[in-house]
Amino acid sequence: MWQVVVADDGMSTAEYAIGTIAAAAFGAVLYGVVTGDSIVNALTKIIDRALNTTV
Repeated sequence: MWQVVVADDGMSTAEYAIGTIAAAAFGAVLYGVVTGDSIVNALTKIIDRALNTTV
């Protein structure tokens, strides 16, 4: 019995589309998290505390 081996290197167009949509969605979620008030306030407190420490 013969088996045909087909090389399937790389992604197809549909896989590129799904990957692009997933990356864009992840970027949108990450942007929403980073620009949220709680993250900005936490980072501001950390930076303020670091700048106001005595050595």
